[in-house]
Amino acid sequence: MALGTELTKNDVAWAKLFDHYRILQQVKDRGLCEITATQINEYREARLMTKFDHRINLPRLFKENELAILPISRGSYAISHFDAYMNFEVSSNSDIVSASLPTHISSITVDDITSEALALNCAYTAGIMADFLEDEGLLPTVSGRMSSDIFSYRIRHTKSGQLVALSVTNSQIEIDGGYEGFRQLAIVEAKSFLSEDFLVRQLYYPYRLWTGKVTKQVTPVFMVYSNRIYHLYEYSFDSTAITLT
Repeated sequence: MALGTELTKNDVAWAKLFDHYRILQQVKDRGLCEITATQINEYREARLMTKFDHRINLPRLFKENELAILPISRGSYAISHFDAYMNFEVSSNSDIVSASLPTHISSITVDDITSEALALNCAYTAGIMADFLEDEGLLPTVSGRMSSDIFSYRIRHTKSGQLVALSVTNSQIEIDGGYEGFRQLAIVEAKSFLSEDFLVRQLYYPYRLWTGKVTKQVTPVFMVYSNRIYHLYEYSFDSTAITLT
């Protein structure tokens, strides 16, 4: 442990959990450790201890041991050497395209974009979503919290390089924005700051839910609004594994 670095409340609570439940030994012996929200709550609220949108947010012991945590039900999680984050690919050749809100819109302006929800509203209203997805029929449909339903998938193990299986049963998911057009349903994860990476399951779990509910193509999109610029990334998934293209 480096000198001069301050432990966060999550660092301290997870250190106690790692010791109490011998998490590292379980990962070594079984390949993963399953832990419940009830167990986590013994030391700190699970809702504060289990959602890390970027690698940099992970507690110290997770970083030091190259671990990640993924939900597998509404109240349980799996910890292992999961390849759970993906770096953003930054292209120097990307064009910046200008967009504007319709002239009859006065309730929002670019100066009012102070949240991810407003950023999504402006992107839709200005036609950015329709232009990016090449679908003029887009309309806002699904959003908010919902259950993941039941599915299984495989994710790469960073130590072995092999794909390991996980089963998910009614985990809670949240969709920032869903837009349905003539040929697709776009599922959008929105952020209001630039980062090096993102947590892939934020797109994959909603993708798996909605591929089982609609016959149209489900298009996962990551959107970042920062410094008055929208950055949009479209992904495609293997239907049974967290592998991105």
